[in-house]
Amino acid sequence: MTTTTSGQDAPPAAVAEAERQRRWQRILDCVALRQPDRMPVALYTTFWLARYGGISCRELMYDYEKTAAIAERAVLEFEPDAVAPLFIGNALGPTLDAFGYKQLRWAGRGVGDDQPYQYIDAEYMTAAEYPELLKDPTGFYLRKYLPRIFGAAEGLEKFPELPGMFYFRAMTGLRPLVDKDLRAALRRLLDAADEVDRLTQRSIAWNQRIAALGYPLINGSSSGAPYDVVADYFRGATGMMKDLYRHRDLLLQVVDMMRANLVRMTIANARASGNPIVFIPIHWAPDAFMSPKQFETFWWPSFRQMMLDLIEAGLVPMPLWESDCTKRLEVIRDIPAGKCIYWFERTDLVRAHEVLGDVVALRGNLSPSLMATGTPQQVDAAVKHLVDYVWDRGGKLILDTAFGIPDETPVENVRAMFAAARRYAG
Repeated sequence: MTTTTSGQDAPPAAVAEAERQRRWQRILDCVALRQPDRMPVALYTTFWLARYGGISCRELMYDYEKTAAIAERAVLEFEPDAVAPLFIGNALGPTLDAFGYKQLRWAGRGVGDDQPYQYIDAEYMTAAEYPELLKDPTGFYLRKYLPRIFGAAEGLEKFPELPGMFYFRAMTGLRPLVDKDLRAALRRLLDAADEVDRLTQRSIAWNQRIAALGYPLINGSSSGAPYDVVADYFRGATGMMKDLYRHRDLLLQVVDMMRANLVRMTIANARASGNPIVFIPIHWAPDAFMSPKQFETFWWPSFRQMMLDLIEAGLVPMPLWESDCTKRLEVIRDIPAGKCIYWFERTDLVRAHEVLGDVVALRGNLSPSLMATGTPQQVDAAVKHLVDYVWDRGGKLILDTAFGIPDETPVENVRAMFAAARRYAG
């Protein structure tokens, strides 16, 4: 028998694998709209692990071994039916440094050592550049987009134009690679790729370790919604909202192009992970962000097609519908039954079950405010409410918090959540 990094003995391999399969089957049963033997509970968190482990957010981001040990200890204490890939989601500090990442501030880099991420919303692509992105996506990424978001990529602006090269011209056309700024950028990116590899290898080892202890990952890969990727990471909030009126046709073309690219990337990543569930955080779908007509014109068609493409590839889309999406429920039920998990942050899960219960499994959604400021007794009551009005009424519910355990949550409240799930739906 081996010993875990938390100091506890690991179970024999055959016992751990049997338990992992039982836990994983609960998730698969929910997806297929079959009733599992008990309501599964998932564990997802980011900087709460720093509180749990008694370290700073900065340490969590930069100390691989501390992060791996704390995350393992949390899994062993709470015994979730499925766990997010906690290591890679928390230990990004060295990789962000290596790329000179410009779209975030993070612990010790622009914010305090105990503060979470702050995203820098800005216009990383102008509306006038839509045609260029459509005409040559790879060239646009290399020469314009990557230098704007990575300090390490500054210098790629001089990368040679490859399309149109032929015969001897295919050789002489590469002469710009002698440029010192371009070479420096390529060297920095190679070094950054080495850091990504170190992060990934350590993450793979952590994932394998957790599986060997009997716990499946809830997802092996992640992606984004086509509209959200364009809005968040290219145009910025202000630019995208103007585009709904000023550049309607170009916007729709770019969103559809983004969908095709995301689908190819996501299928490859999911297959490489060996896990069919794809986590897709949703940012621009909430009721307050656009009218129903705009949602049905600009947002939903590309995302629905993306989900259909992923389903056809044998994958299980798991969008996290952030904020309140109550007004979207009737629209977003238009997908094949028994193929997806819908994770809701603030949408009323009882109402979501009424509309979607015969189409998708549900995940969520204990209130962040309750988890952070309530008592264990209140958490217990909130879990019982979901059991009474969703699980016991046939809902295929994977219990979780709204969007991971909030950073400020007392450990006692997390213990209360897991204990109540087993007490009322075990």
